[in-house]
Amino acid sequence: QVQLVESGGGLVQAGGSLRLACAASGRTFSNYRMGWFRQTPGKEREFVAAIRWSDGYTFYADSVKGRFIISRENAKNTVFLQMNSLKPEDTAVYYCAAGYSVGTFRTMDVRGYAYWGQGTQVTVSS
Repeated sequence: QVQLVESGGGLVQAGGSLRLACAASGRTFSNYRMGWFRQTPGKEREFVAAIRWSDGYTFYADSVKGRFIISRENAKNTVFLQMNSLKPEDTAVYYCAAGYSVGTFRTMDVRGYAYWGQGTQVTVSS
């Protein structure tokens, strides 16, 4: 079965950086997109970034453009989220997700992803 395992979360001061990783296994992901979402208590899960496995095309939420970079390493079936210039409002549980890629349909929508990791906490202190 498909497994997505996140790592790399933690506590960092505002302005600092963290790198999240998502190791994917259980199927071939060449026709999939991989996404990162985040969620805080009482709020809906929100889109952060996504990457198409086939060509590496990337998508970003406006709130993280210019600060976060999503990338993939095909040989290791791993997706990364490099988070720079972190702000307290970036504090959340970050989830990795995988979904079959159909153009850009639902790329930024939780409904576009069938598989989810368990989440990793990111806390940014002011």
